[in-house]
Amino acid sequence: MSILRFSGVVREIGTFVILDRIEASIAAGDRIGLVGPNGAGKTTLLRLAAGVDEPDRGVVQRRRGLTIGLLSQEAHFDPVFMAAPDLRTAVRSGAGALERLEAELAELERAHRVTEPRYEELQHRFETLGGYSLDQRVEEALSGLGFARADWGRPPRSLSGGEQTRAALARLLVADPDLLLLDEPTNHLDLDALEWTEEHIRRRTGALLVASHDRAFLDATVNRIWELRDRRLTVFRGDYSAYHRQRLARDERALKEGATHAEQIARERELVQRYRSHRNYTKMHEHEARLARLTAEPVETPKARRRLALPTSALLGAEAGRSAMTVVQVEELVVGYPARAAHGASASPGAPGPIGTRGEPVRVARAPWLVAQRGERIGIVGPNGAGKTTLLRTIAGDLAPLDGRLVLGGGVQIGYLAQLREAAIPGTTVLEALTSALPITQGEARSYLARFLFRGDDVLKEVRTLSGGERSRLELALLGILPSNLLLLDEPTNHLDIEAREALESFLRESGATVLVVSHDRRLLETLCDRLWVVDRGLAAPFDGGYRAWRAALAEGWTVEGAIAAEAQRLHGGRAANGAVTSSPVAPRAPVPAGRRTIPASSRAAAGNGPAHGPAHGPARPRGGSKPKLSKDAYRRQKAIVDADLSRLGLRKSHLELALASPSVAANFVELRRVTSELADVEQALAAAEEAWLELEERAP
Repeated sequence: MSILRFSGVVREIGTFVILDRIEASIAAGDRIGLVGPNGAGKTTLLRLAAGVDEPDRGVVQRRRGLTIGLLSQEAHFDPVFMAAPDLRTAVRSGAGALERLEAELAELERAHRVTEPRYEELQHRFETLGGYSLDQRVEEALSGLGFARADWGRPPRSLSGGEQTRAALARLLVADPDLLLLDEPTNHLDLDALEWTEEHIRRRTGALLVASHDRAFLDATVNRIWELRDRRLTVFRGDYSAYHRQRLARDERALKEGATHAEQIARERELVQRYRSHRNYTKMHEHEARLARLTAEPVETPKARRRLALPTSALLGAEAGRSAMTVVQVEELVVGYPARAAHGASASPGAPGPIGTRGEPVRVARAPWLVAQRGERIGIVGPNGAGKTTLLRTIAGDLAPLDGRLVLGGGVQIGYLAQLREAAIPGTTVLEALTSALPITQGEARSYLARFLFRGDDVLKEVRTLSGGERSRLELALLGILPSNLLLLDEPTNHLDIEAREALESFLRESGATVLVVSHDRRLLETLCDRLWVVDRGLAAPFDGGYRAWRAALAEGWTVEGAIAAEAQRLHGGRAANGAVTSSPVAPRAPVPAGRRTIPASSRAAAGNGPAHGPAHGPARPRGGSKPKLSKDAYRRQKAIVDADLSRLGLRKSHLELALASPSVAANFVELRRVTSELADVEQALAAAEEAWLELEERAP
């Protein structure tokens, strides 16, 4: 039996038709996924179902007494939610009917009327509706959606926009309406919260209609798909993967039928002309009748869709050079935010993120040992707030390391896609945003932007008015201006529709660049990344396997702390390279000057990677004292790194010595000082690499 039905529903804005003659129904217990490109009308359909908007024509019929809960992308929270004294109370208010029953029961108890039939009736209803487990459900929802117990006492107004949306979702799940309407519910959820939400929805008995671009979420939660395409709605059975197969088969069949129909029309026209020329009017009229029937019943073929087409080369036309084999190398790196300057401003003006108290930086996470080799595609995963973005920003050079060693390989050219809307994009319009970043003609800019679906007047839209999906596409366009062989991507699929996500995945799979990607998109992680960096509880550790292998390992007890301890035991006898015990999330060490890396920026690209252990500057460490032998695997890996360091540094030293002998350098004081300074850095790094080689030979198996 239907609990909600759309009958001939039409929705228009001005002269533009968004939804045209929608016919569909939802039965009790249905779990339906709503899919379609950005702008297809998914949010409009959800608002019509909830009764927030009314159709221009047609009718939306709802079962009498039907309770509906709607979670919007742009959350507009009711006054009761926002005025709640704390988060726990705000979420609990979702079960308003139970709270009213609870209050009435309490009033009867205070009046000593517990023996009355009214009290017994209310108590039975309260128990049937799950009133005695309400507090347990509230706490389960808050914990499952990633709220620490310390946050439960915060007022809703003090939460960020993403936290408020998660709290609103928790409130809806506690309310447990007959029909749950969700619009992109996964946007602000980390992986643990995603999996908890999926499991909760699977256990629900009520109906669900969810609009989402998260394919893994749809596969886990729905058993039917509603597709909005060209203003019409089509129903498919099964989850998203089943729908995708059916849609491809339908499109292929429609294309074949369209081609056959066009061939028949062309054949009949040819026969009409032939019989006319032969003056065989009987046959001519016969084929004219057939032609009229064919043209009167056209076969609908899929319209050509505008698809995101990421370019294989940068806008400048040049390709990024080949980087060193070791692209990123991290050892005992501490990432975080700088201390507050003396005048109270941030030491890094304009950089988003927390700022420490005066003289005290905010330490977010420590990475004892991370390495990215050329061509690897590594996913950076972990809970919200663990430090994934901070780590990526530090590698990008947007934040200075607080301590430790971070080395980029020789020839590395970075392309960095930050989380969206953290800062304004220069330029008033989309076209100006591109032309202000690069001196090119408007024709070249329009041609390039068309690949990112900005065509015609779209390029004249103001940047501040762009939707989330349009902003994401513009960010991708700006990323592709300059050549890069190391792509640092922070939530690149946010706000992209499914087709755009698939285009991005295809581009990244075919790209020869090294990729470090922070993402909660499980399909992206599964199809793209063979290795992970896991950031959790103030620590970052590598995991040699994909997303599914990592989740399976977690279920068997794998932890970041255990992985770091095992690696330290294997490589250093239970201690970090600097001697610090690895069990401390952020080991206290003397801070390095802000902005300093182990090899200065002037020589980093030239010198390549530094030595495998120890600082690249400063006196060599003494080799006295016996150290445990390395395993064959650890020895082979470390020896390959040190040998590569020695080769690169030796070659760079020769080049710099030749440059010093050049008359043009000798005659230019600024250039002479730069070359001399870089040569000193390279010589120091080379001495440290030689020292590391000698120490490694002493520990050979």
